[in-house]
Amino acid sequence: MYLHLGNEVVIQTESIIAMFDIDACTVSKKTRDFLARAQKNGEVINVTYELPKSFIICEREGKRVVYISQLSTKTLSGRKIV
Repeated sequence: MYLHLGNEVVIQTESIIAMFDIDACTVSKKTRDFLARAQKNGEVINVTYELPKSFIICEREGKRVVYISQLSTKTLSGRKIV
């Protein structure tokens, strides 16, 4: 199965490790440090340049990828397509 993240970006649901709400999670310094480190290592893919609402951690080809999406985790969980 696949998950549409917005703006023509689709990922395999099997590759998803976790989905997080940005507003709820970035309160923690550890989460902010994690995202900053991922950005520095080139592991972040911005799906949109609108206000981000979630980030999705995936494993793709043995590497970690963090997608930043304008869609909420609730919306994403209902967007599975075959």
